[in-house]
Amino acid sequence: MAGVTGRFAPSPSGRMHLGNLLCSLLAWLSARHEGGRMVLRIEDLDAARCPRKFADLLEADLRWLGLFWDEGGSAGGPNGPYYQSERSEIYETYFETLMGMGLVYPCFCSRSQLHAASAPHRSDGTPVYSGACRGLPAEEVRRRAALRPPAWRLRVGEETVAFTDGHLGRYGEYLPDDCGDFVVRRGDGVFAYQLAVVVDDARMGVTQVVRGADLLQSTPRQLYLYKLLGLPAPEFYHLPLLLAPDGRRLSKRDGDVSLETLQSRFSPEEVVGRLAFAAHLLEKPEPVTAAALVKDFSWEKVPKEDILLPKGLFDGKGRQP
Repeated sequence: MAGVTGRFAPSPSGRMHLGNLLCSLLAWLSARHEGGRMVLRIEDLDAARCPRKFADLLEADLRWLGLFWDEGGSAGGPNGPYYQSERSEIYETYFETLMGMGLVYPCFCSRSQLHAASAPHRSDGTPVYSGACRGLPAEEVRRRAALRPPAWRLRVGEETVAFTDGHLGRYGEYLPDDCGDFVVRRGDGVFAYQLAVVVDDARMGVTQVVRGADLLQSTPRQLYLYKLLGLPAPEFYHLPLLLAPDGRRLSKRDGDVSLETLQSRFSPEEVVGRLAFAAHLLEKPEPVTAAALVKDFSWEKVPKEDILLPKGLFDGKGRQP
């Protein structure tokens, strides 16, 4: 597809683990295979959890792997700023647009109340909002707001939002039952991921989003926002999750193999080659540059089911001196 613009959109709460690296590699290969560009956006909405030092390390890590980008990050570019923590005024404009459409309302439900509710839950355990605060009288809103600042939810319409994922195929949700009214601004004033990512991808000219399958269920909500705000939606490619050999999801918190550890054991080419092997892009885990994988990249080679990391693939040391 001509004119492809892909993106890296890491959340710098720690060093990248193997799952983050695989996602970054496939996003880069997918865009470069089409002769496209790459944007680096730092998703540090929760600035307290995402210190700038980790964002700087992410840039160094991507360069070490040979995954260079065309605009964004600390280098800037025509569509900045590229740090979400610096884009609140932009998000405010779109939030006000939704407010003006009468689609946003204050919600005073606590996290514990949401999870204790008897309403349906999504497959990831997240409760589908019951709409408890949707029709609160103005006087009750004022009374509750004096006690605690509300979150703000988007009222969803009675419609099905479906799309064809470039890798996983057709997926859709009936918004009232499968999604429910969702938060676009938190009680602490921070704009929610769903709104921020839609605004950012549209304003940065992103036409192709590659991310983990754990975010597949976010896509109908985001497509709904694209439609409401009159913004062009990108194509989506959701890749399978990379699991530890014991079937556990990889996590920064659990200390799963980070790039810091990998750099002490392997060369960049060895890391890229092993990841490419795990994703079925190579028949054996041999050293290779990311650039060398571009020509023969195909989503048809990538599994659709979660990938179990081969035991011992990243154990020991490579040939790096």
